Amino acid sequence: MSVADPILGNWYQDEATSRSFRVVAVDEENDSIEVQYLNGDIGGYDFASWDESLFFPIEAPEDWSAPFDDLEIDDLGYSDPDQHGRDRSDTTLEDFLD
Repeated sequence: MSVADPILGNWYQDEATSRSFRVVAVDEENDSIEVQYLNGDIGGYDFASWDESLFFPIEAPEDWSAPFDDLEIDDLGYSDPDQHGRDRSDTTLEDFLD
């Protein structure tokens, strides 16, 4: 019945509850799909439960990172690898204009 397969990192909305969540783990061997809801709660499904539910893929909410307390800046998808490890205490406006 589900219209979407569980894809790691993708966001979905449960039609029955209108709750948004992100798939944070998919383990076919152990028949488990772990999700984290927008408010930070953790939940889980087995593949049969997922298939019986109405989950629709959605775009990531605007402030989706708020409940994820263990995120690194690289996980957000917009870090600049050229800036890693750089001491920014002496950064000036000219550094950004070069």
